[in-house]
Order: sequence, then C-alpha cells, then structure tokens
Amino acid sequence: MIFNTAKVMSKGQITLPIDIRKTMGLSVGDRVALICEKDRVILMNPAVYAMETFQKEMEGEWEKAGITSEEDIIELCREVRAEVEGL
Repeated sequence: MIFNTAKVMSKGQITLPIDIRKTMGLSVGDRVALICEKDRVILMNPAVYAMETFQKEMEGEWEKAGITSEEDIIELCREVRAEVEGL
C-alpha cells in the first residue's frame, strides 16, 4: 500500500505523486477512472473498472441462458458464427 497526499489547486487539479504514477504505470496523456464511494475516491485504470463492472452485471446470466458447460459455449459460438456468415 502506498500512502501519499496531493494538494488541490484552484481549478480542482491535483498532481499524482510519482510513486503512484509508477505503480499504476501511468504516463502523460493516460486516462484514469475516479470512483467516489462515500468519503473516499478510488483511482483506477478505466479498462479494469469497465471489465469489473461488466463482470458484476453479467453474473448469473450464463445460468439464465441455460449455458452450463464448455460444450454449450462451443455450440453457442457455432450458432452465432453460422448466423453471421449467413448474412
């Protein structure tokens, strides 16, 4: 865990400390996601945040669709491929 502080400037900007930028692999121009949860802000890679959100939203959908095995997934891929190639 890294603890550091940053000062909020007049336009609401902050500078991320170098140790945090290095740990997150951030470079000039990179984008970050800011998630506010009550009294804290979480800084994340936006792609990771999007994937985590998607995974949470999709939880249980396989079962609802009747997909319970790898064979079911393979069959679904075949059906979709046939549908796309038929267009």
